[in-house]
Amino acid sequence: MKVRHHISEEMLLDYAAGTLSEGWSIAVASHLALCPTCRNHLSAMEGAAGALLDKISVSDDFGDSWDRFRTRLKEKATDPEAAAPGDSVRTVPPGTPSAVLPEPLRSYVGSDVDGLKWRALGRGAYQIRIPTSDPSTQVRLLRIPAGKPVPEHTHRGRELTLVLSGSFRDGDELFERGDMEEADDELLHTPVATEGEDCICLAVTEAPLKFTSWIVRMIQPILKI
Repeated sequence: MKVRHHISEEMLLDYAAGTLSEGWSIAVASHLALCPTCRNHLSAMEGAAGALLDKISVSDDFGDSWDRFRTRLKEKATDPEAAAPGDSVRTVPPGTPSAVLPEPLRSYVGSDVDGLKWRALGRGAYQIRIPTSDPSTQVRLLRIPAGKPVPEHTHRGRELTLVLSGSFRDGDELFERGDMEEADDELLHTPVATEGEDCICLAVTEAPLKFTSWIVRMIQPILKI
């Protein structure tokens, strides 16, 4: 498995700083469990942050200090000498090879996919809403039948979609296990699950999707998507 679509540097930096809300953090942590590249990037960020904190002098003038700190952290994270191996404040374990759902996602739903109870969305698609204490996001598992599209839609905010099993195409891009797609209100798209295997994804949104089909919009309150 080779992950080709990664979490954005900005979101990974917020995760490292502990400023992401629970919903987004579940998506990022699950991606990290499947992506050694982003785990190494996170380790470099955390090591660079620790080194920078040791050099920061105490001052009463905070001003734009957080923005300047983030800029310096980005610069340090891309410097091969900024953080030595093992400097990471915390580590994210890789996913269990035999499990479809990585931790911490598997603990949220109570089992791997074989033990889950899916709710029908229609046209062979299913979902599982994942409860969290984060009112700013909605977290769910989606299962899209092989070869079938998600109805055309855009977004009323940010959406993260992490592929856990199978794959889907969005335009010319192919998203497979471990790949993360980040979308916003500027993207109008119709993702299509590839043939041969249902596509299981983790999706995190901050607002309901905006579908172009009036039929889908009519039943959207019932489906709660």
